[in-house]
Amino acid sequence: MLGTILIIVLILLLVGALPTWPHSANWGYYPGGGLGLVLIIIIVLVLMGRV
Repeated sequence: MLGTILIIVLILLLVGALPTWPHSANWGYYPGGGLGLVLIIIIVLVLMGRV
Protein backbone atom coordinates (compact mmCIF):
# COMPACT_ATOMS: atom_id res chain seq x y z
CA MET A 1 0.00 0.00 0.00
CA LEU A 2 2.78 2.43 0.90
CA GLY A 3 4.66 1.57 -2.28
CA THR A 4 1.64 2.33 -4.43
CA ILE A 5 1.14 5.70 -2.76
CA LEU A 6 4.83 6.55 -3.22
CA ILE A 7 4.70 5.68 -6.92
CA ILE A 8 1.57 7.77 -7.49
CA VAL A 9 3.06 10.78 -5.69
CA LEU A 10 6.33 10.50 -7.59
CA ILE A 11 4.53 10.25 -10.94
CA LEU A 12 2.58 13.41 -10.11
CA LEU A 13 5.81 15.18 -9.13
CA LEU A 14 7.47 14.02 -12.34
CA VAL A 15 4.64 15.41 -14.47
CA GLY A 16 4.77 18.68 -12.53
CA ALA A 17 8.53 19.01 -13.05
CA LEU A 18 8.49 18.68 -16.82
CA PRO A 19 9.74 21.90 -18.46
CA THR A 20 6.61 22.63 -20.49
CA TRP A 21 5.51 25.86 -18.85
CA PRO A 22 7.09 29.26 -19.64
CA HIS A 23 8.47 29.83 -16.14
CA SER A 24 10.36 26.52 -16.20
CA ALA A 25 11.57 26.51 -19.80
CA ASN A 26 15.19 27.33 -18.89
CA TRP A 27 15.41 24.72 -16.11
CA GLY A 28 16.23 22.04 -18.66
CA TYR A 29 15.48 18.41 -17.89
CA TYR A 30 17.21 18.39 -14.50
CA PRO A 31 14.08 18.34 -12.27
CA GLY A 32 12.31 15.71 -14.36
CA GLY A 33 15.45 13.61 -14.68
CA GLY A 34 16.08 13.63 -10.94
CA LEU A 35 12.50 12.70 -10.12
CA GLY A 36 12.54 10.05 -12.84
CA LEU A 37 15.60 8.48 -11.23
CA VAL A 38 13.89 8.46 -7.83
CA LEU A 39 10.79 6.93 -9.44
CA ILE A 40 12.83 4.13 -11.01
CA ILE A 41 14.52 3.39 -7.68
CA ILE A 42 11.17 3.27 -5.86
CA ILE A 43 9.68 0.98 -8.53
CA VAL A 44 12.64 -1.41 -8.24
CA LEU A 45 12.35 -1.44 -4.45
CA VAL A 46 8.60 -2.13 -4.66
CA LEU A 47 9.16 -4.98 -7.12
CA MET A 48 11.84 -6.47 -4.84
CA GLY A 49 9.49 -6.20 -1.86
CA ARG A 50 11.68 -3.82 0.14
CA VAL A 51 9.06 -1.06 0.50
